[in-house]
Amino acid sequence: MPLHVPEAPAPALRTVLTALGSPTAVKEARTPSLRNAQGPATPDLPLPVHVLDRVAPAGVSATRLSGWRFLIRCGDRAVAAAETRLTPDGWAFSHFFEGPYVTATERALRQAETVKQPFQARLLSVPELYMLTLWLHGDLTADGAAGRLAPTDILIPLAPAPPGIAAHRPHRVAELLPILTHRLTPAPLLSA
Repeated sequence: MPLHVPEAPAPALRTVLTALGSPTAVKEARTPSLRNAQGPATPDLPLPVHVLDRVAPAGVSATRLSGWRFLIRCGDRAVAAAETRLTPDGWAFSHFFEGPYVTATERALRQAETVKQPFQARLLSVPELYMLTLWLHGDLTADGAAGRLAPTDILIPLAPAPPGIAAHRPHRVAELLPILTHRLTPAPLLSA
Protein backbone atom coordinates (compact mmCIF):
# COMPACT_ATOMS: atom_id res chain seq x y z
CA MET A 1 0.00 0.00 0.00
CA PRO A 2 1.55 3.32 -1.02
CA LEU A 3 -0.26 5.34 1.65
CA HIS A 4 1.57 5.62 4.98
CA VAL A 5 -0.28 6.82 8.05
CA PRO A 6 2.12 8.24 10.65
CA GLU A 7 1.95 6.85 14.15
CA ALA A 8 0.14 9.15 16.54
CA PRO A 9 1.75 10.01 19.86
CA ALA A 10 0.74 7.35 22.38
CA PRO A 11 -0.59 9.94 24.88
CA ALA A 12 -2.88 11.39 22.17
CA LEU A 13 -4.30 7.94 21.45
CA ARG A 14 -4.76 7.27 25.18
CA THR A 15 -6.84 10.44 25.57
CA VAL A 16 -9.16 9.32 22.76
CA LEU A 17 -9.47 5.82 24.21
CA THR A 18 -10.26 7.33 27.62
CA ALA A 19 -12.93 9.59 26.10
CA LEU A 20 -14.46 6.67 24.19
CA GLY A 21 -14.56 4.69 27.43
CA SER A 22 -16.29 7.52 29.28
CA PRO A 23 -20.09 7.30 29.07
CA THR A 24 -20.26 11.00 29.97
CA ALA A 25 -17.91 12.12 27.17
CA VAL A 26 -19.79 10.07 24.56
CA LYS A 27 -23.25 10.95 25.89
CA GLU A 28 -22.51 14.69 25.95
CA ALA A 29 -20.83 14.69 22.53
CA ARG A 30 -22.72 16.48 19.77
CA THR A 31 -22.43 13.37 17.66
CA PRO A 32 -25.70 11.42 17.46
CA SER A 33 -24.07 8.80 15.23
CA LEU A 34 -21.51 8.05 17.95
CA ARG A 35 -24.09 8.01 20.76
CA ASN A 36 -26.35 5.69 18.74
CA ALA A 37 -23.58 3.43 17.40
CA GLN A 38 -24.08 -0.28 17.80
CA GLY A 39 -21.01 -2.19 18.88
CA PRO A 40 -17.61 -1.02 20.02
CA ALA A 41 -16.20 2.29 18.78
CA THR A 42 -12.49 2.26 17.98
CA PRO A 43 -10.08 5.01 16.91
CA ASP A 44 -8.51 4.43 13.52
CA LEU A 45 -6.33 6.20 10.94
CA PRO A 46 -4.70 8.88 13.09
CA LEU A 47 -3.77 11.90 11.00
CA PRO A 48 -1.76 14.91 12.10
CA VAL A 49 -3.73 18.10 11.49
CA HIS A 50 -1.59 20.97 10.21
CA VAL A 51 -2.75 24.54 9.79
CA LEU A 52 -1.70 26.84 6.97
CA ASP A 53 -2.08 30.30 8.45
CA ARG A 54 -0.42 32.16 5.62
CA VAL A 55 1.30 31.50 2.33
CA ALA A 56 4.90 32.69 2.14
CA PRO A 57 5.78 35.03 -0.74
CA ALA A 58 8.34 32.60 -2.15
CA GLY A 59 5.65 29.91 -2.30
CA VAL A 60 7.27 27.74 0.38
CA SER A 61 4.74 27.63 3.16
CA ALA A 62 5.30 26.31 6.63
CA THR A 63 2.54 24.71 8.59
CA ARG A 64 1.96 24.29 12.30
CA LEU A 65 0.64 21.18 13.98
CA SER A 66 -2.71 21.83 15.67
CA GLY A 67 -3.49 18.28 16.79
CA TRP A 68 -4.22 14.71 15.75
CA ARG A 69 -7.52 13.52 14.33
CA PHE A 70 -8.72 9.93 14.64
CA LEU A 71 -11.61 8.47 12.66
CA ILE A 72 -13.92 6.60 15.02
CA ARG A 73 -15.11 3.32 13.55
CA CYS A 74 -18.07 1.19 14.45
CA GLY A 75 -17.93 -1.92 12.38
CA ASP A 76 -16.71 -1.18 8.88
CA ARG A 77 -17.46 2.55 8.70
CA ALA A 78 -16.39 5.78 10.34
CA VAL A 79 -19.24 7.30 12.35
CA ALA A 80 -17.38 10.25 13.87
CA ALA A 81 -13.94 11.68 14.52
CA ALA A 82 -12.01 12.60 17.64
CA GLU A 83 -9.62 15.51 17.85
CA THR A 84 -6.72 15.90 20.26
CA ARG A 85 -4.57 18.96 20.91
CA LEU A 86 -1.21 19.62 22.49
CA THR A 87 -1.32 21.56 25.75
CA PRO A 88 1.52 22.66 28.05
CA ASP A 89 0.76 19.51 30.07
CA GLY A 90 0.85 17.18 27.06
CA TRP A 91 -1.79 15.73 24.75
CA ALA A 92 -5.44 16.29 25.65
CA PHE A 93 -8.69 15.10 24.17
CA SER A 94 -10.47 18.03 22.51
CA HIS A 95 -13.82 16.84 21.12
CA PHE A 96 -15.80 14.35 19.07
CA PHE A 97 -17.51 15.51 15.90
CA GLU A 98 -19.32 14.20 12.85
CA GLY A 99 -20.37 15.68 9.56
CA PRO A 100 -19.23 15.85 5.96
CA TYR A 101 -15.49 15.96 6.69
CA VAL A 102 -15.61 12.51 8.29
CA THR A 103 -16.96 10.80 5.16
CA ALA A 104 -14.89 13.09 2.91
CA THR A 105 -11.70 12.10 4.76
CA GLU A 106 -12.53 8.43 4.37
CA ARG A 107 -13.24 8.92 0.65
CA ALA A 108 -10.00 10.88 0.09
CA LEU A 109 -7.97 8.20 1.88
CA ARG A 110 -9.46 5.50 -0.37
CA GLN A 111 -8.71 7.72 -3.37
CA ALA A 112 -5.11 8.23 -2.19
CA GLU A 113 -4.54 4.49 -1.88
CA THR A 114 -4.87 4.20 -5.67
CA VAL A 115 -1.91 6.53 -6.29
CA LYS A 116 1.18 4.65 -7.44
CA GLN A 117 3.72 6.80 -5.56
CA PRO A 118 4.01 6.27 -1.80
CA PHE A 119 2.94 9.20 0.39
CA GLN A 120 2.55 10.04 4.06
CA ALA A 121 -1.03 11.05 4.89
CA ARG A 122 -1.78 14.25 6.83
CA LEU A 123 -4.58 16.79 7.01
CA LEU A 124 -4.07 20.44 6.09
CA SER A 125 -6.51 23.08 7.28
CA VAL A 126 -6.77 26.53 5.69
CA PRO A 127 -8.99 28.30 8.24
CA GLU A 128 -9.38 31.55 6.30
CA LEU A 129 -10.98 29.63 3.43
CA TYR A 130 -12.90 27.14 5.60
CA MET A 131 -10.97 24.47 3.73
CA LEU A 132 -9.63 21.06 4.75
CA THR A 133 -7.48 18.88 2.53
CA LEU A 134 -5.87 15.49 2.68
CA TRP A 135 -2.17 16.30 2.38
CA LEU A 136 -0.08 13.59 0.74
CA HIS A 137 3.50 14.33 1.75
CA GLY A 138 6.24 12.78 -0.37
CA ASP A 139 8.81 12.27 2.43
CA LEU A 140 7.79 9.03 4.13
CA THR A 141 10.50 9.36 6.78
CA ALA A 142 9.42 12.86 7.86
CA ASP A 143 8.03 13.46 11.31
CA GLY A 144 4.28 13.70 10.77
CA ALA A 145 4.13 16.49 13.34
CA ALA A 146 6.45 18.81 11.41
CA GLY A 147 6.91 19.85 7.87
CA ARG A 148 6.66 22.19 5.00
CA LEU A 149 4.56 21.82 1.90
CA ALA A 150 6.75 20.53 -0.92
CA PRO A 151 5.83 21.57 -4.49
CA THR A 152 5.39 17.90 -5.44
CA ASP A 153 3.15 17.03 -2.48
CA ILE A 154 -0.49 16.41 -3.36
CA LEU A 155 -3.51 18.10 -1.77
CA ILE A 156 -6.98 16.61 -2.10
CA PRO A 157 -9.61 19.17 -1.02
CA LEU A 158 -12.31 17.58 1.10
CA ALA A 159 -16.01 18.23 0.54
CA PRO A 160 -17.36 20.75 1.11
CA ALA A 161 -14.60 22.71 -0.62
CA PRO A 162 -14.61 26.48 -1.13
CA PRO A 163 -16.36 27.77 -4.27
CA GLY A 164 -14.20 27.33 -7.36
CA ILE A 165 -12.09 24.52 -5.88
CA ALA A 166 -13.22 21.03 -6.82
CA ALA A 167 -13.53 18.61 -3.92
CA HIS A 168 -11.73 15.29 -4.25
CA ARG A 169 -9.66 16.46 -7.21
CA PRO A 170 -5.95 15.90 -6.46
CA HIS A 171 -3.70 18.92 -6.99
CA ARG A 172 0.07 19.24 -6.76
CA VAL A 173 0.96 21.88 -4.17
CA ALA A 174 2.70 23.86 -6.93
CA GLU A 175 -0.65 23.99 -8.78
CA LEU A 176 -3.01 24.72 -5.85
CA LEU A 177 -0.82 27.04 -3.77
CA PRO A 178 -1.05 29.97 -6.25
CA ILE A 179 -4.86 29.71 -6.12
CA LEU A 180 -4.80 29.71 -2.32
CA THR A 181 -2.33 32.61 -2.32
CA HIS A 182 -4.63 34.63 -4.54
CA ARG A 183 -7.61 33.94 -2.29
CA LEU A 184 -5.71 34.68 0.91
CA THR A 185 -4.20 37.95 -0.36
CA PRO A 186 -6.30 40.96 0.61
CA ALA A 187 -7.58 43.03 -2.31
CA PRO A 188 -5.85 46.41 -2.64
CA LEU A 189 -7.82 49.40 -1.47
CA LEU A 190 -9.11 51.56 -4.28
CA SER A 191 -8.54 55.26 -3.91
CA ALA A 192 -11.19 57.72 -5.02
